[in-house]
Amino acid sequence: MSSSTRWAGVPLDDRRAERRGLLVDAAFALFGDGGESALTVRSVCRECGMNTRYFYESFTDTDELLGAVFDKVAVELGAAVDAAMTVAGDSPTSRTRAGIAAVLGFSSADPRRGRVLFTDARANPVLTARRAALQDALLAAVLEEGSRLHPGSDPVATRVGAAMFTGAMAELAQQYLSGALGDDLDAVVSDALRFFR
Repeated sequence: MSSSTRWAGVPLDDRRAERRGLLVDAAFALFGDGGESALTVRSVCRECGMNTRYFYESFTDTDELLGAVFDKVAVELGAAVDAAMTVAGDSPTSRTRAGIAAVLGFSSADPRRGRVLFTDARANPVLTARRAALQDALLAAVLEEGSRLHPGSDPVATRVGAAMFTGAMAELAQQYLSGALGDDLDAVVSDALRFFR
């Protein structure tokens, strides 16, 4: 199908949104499988079958595109964690277990997710900045959860615990994705949970 007929009859904003989504999906596949060196304007456009002019309709460069990839995967991770914790109910232990399992399960179910969120996020400047923002958002969520489950707790102690939890989760995910902790997700989650009771 040619570019001229591919989006015939589709409103302009919808066309742009669809093209942007195709570019993000293509970049996720390329970066997830081949790392930063696999991600170029030409390779992304070739992957999704679009002309390079459509790339610049949505992004100024591959760094901006890679940031959009991270954001998309981070939103999907957040949804997975929220869903898991909602099902877990109100028990702090059950909710913590569900959250840890969701982070590790989501990130390892498709190795490309782990690469974007954790593995390559340590070396790539764009991903490093996005990861720092994600850590801040996770810290805020943990603080909110702590305040809800333990009203009246010492705010400094709560923040110390939240900071330790978020930092530990990032390192735990890194270690699990590297294979250093084996492949028994339930065992890893149970071991981790003992430190956060």
